[in-house]
Amino acid sequence: MRFFKSLKGNAPDTVGSSSAGNSAHHTRANDESLGDYKPPAGPPPLGNNQSYRPPPGPPPSQIAPNRTAHGNPPSFSELDSGDNPPPYHDWTSVPDTALLPPPPVLGHQASPSSNAPLDAALRAHQWCEQHPLIAPHMPTEADMDRVRRGAVDLIKPREYRGNLSKSHTGAWVGHSPPGSKDSCLLTSLPLYFAMRDSPFHTEATKLIYFEVKLVSFGRGRDADESSLALGFCAVPYPTWRMPGWERGSLAVHTDDGRRYVNDTDGGKGFVAPIQAGETVGIGTTYAIPNTPPDFQAPVGGPSSLKAEVFFTRNGRRVDGWNMHEELDAESEFGILGLDGSFDMYGAVGIFGAVEFEVIFNSRDWLWRPT
Repeated sequence: MRFFKSLKGNAPDTVGSSSAGNSAHHTRANDESLGDYKPPAGPPPLGNNQSYRPPPGPPPSQIAPNRTAHGNPPSFSELDSGDNPPPYHDWTSVPDTALLPPPPVLGHQASPSSNAPLDAALRAHQWCEQHPLIAPHMPTEADMDRVRRGAVDLIKPREYRGNLSKSHTGAWVGHSPPGSKDSCLLTSLPLYFAMRDSPFHTEATKLIYFEVKLVSFGRGRDADESSLALGFCAVPYPTWRMPGWERGSLAVHTDDGRRYVNDTDGGKGFVAPIQAGETVGIGTTYAIPNTPPDFQAPVGGPSSLKAEVFFTRNGRRVDGWNMHEELDAESEFGILGLDGSFDMYGAVGIFGAVEFEVIFNSRDWLWRPT
């Protein structure tokens, strides 16, 4: 029988061969020749008359964690600060979330009722990139008085093909024909002047609000598609887009009942679709925030007001949202232009055949501020 080659040399040719016996005999002979030889005591000498003494105890790598060199558990005085157990934490306690923004409401990719053409959306995005929001301006006392009385005009853009007229001070009536494309009607003056109405200047809450009476809906794009949207916009705004779809705007749309805040997709669920014959209103209250300012923010940087949007239906407040609610990952523009640092105009969006009345005069509102 043959052996395989090992890692440290060759094995003998055969088991019990003469070479193996000779090797064993030679080893015993060498052992006998040593006689009574004993090595000197102590370690071998080092150069320069230096003596070597190993440190007491085992090498450091052989000491078990959290044990001394003698093998006993260490006392508290021998523990390093890094070895102390972490302080006790009461995991049953619940953190205070009152100061956190509300959780985000999930948005939709498209509206279930009607959606604008893609080319119109792309054209609006490019237009907004070329026309940034303008800074707020200082109003005259006459302008402030007109807004307080609700004596503002509603401007008809070129995209709007319907009729529009003033019925009396602070009230406008309109009617759009079937097949009307998207259009956005804006007020002639801001309902909120950032340089005069901001609670940071007045130290008082500011309310803006208006109502729309939906007289009738008719045939619009395709089959019976028509809708109205009411909300607020910073300017400039692409008037061939419904409010709420582009930056610096928010609105509630009657066809799907969803709210749109700088939302180029399908909005967020809000209320049931609004029917002809109903009167709806939208408002925003701006106030000084309850939380202290962020001291890590740059000095002189913009501060955000507390902003609450609310919605009324036939004179009753039904729902609302916090403008600073936590946004989901799909939000592209956040609340750009809507945090109280820009002038805000009333906005009414129309598509399809709609007969409506817009009311800015508070004496004619169904909802009564408390």
